[in-house]
Amino acid sequence: MATGMGKWSETKDATEGTQKICDQVKDQVEKQTGKKYRVYTAVKYRIQIMAGGTNYLIKVDVGEDYDHLSVNQPLVGYQVSPSLSGVEQHQTKDAPLMPFVN
Repeated sequence: MATGMGKWSETKDATEGTQKICDQVKDQVEKQTGKKYRVYTAVKYRIQIMAGGTNYLIKVDVGEDYDHLSVNQPLVGYQVSPSLSGVEQHQTKDAPLMPFVN
């Protein structure tokens, strides 16, 4: 659970909602990485609540290894889809989800 605005939550198991966010940014991820993913399953995530929306760090199983995604979801009501902020490729199953800059 997040401990307050601006703080990152603990790492949690992915949910249907987390997978939906991943699916919405899949095209952006494939464009940035230059890959077409057959396996693309959210497994873990963390959130950071901000005034303008929610930031997500999501660990995605992409088959041979894991990618970490940084995604921004604007506040409900803005009618804007989530946007990819960055991707860290070639991560391991046990690599911690840590904020990063791409």
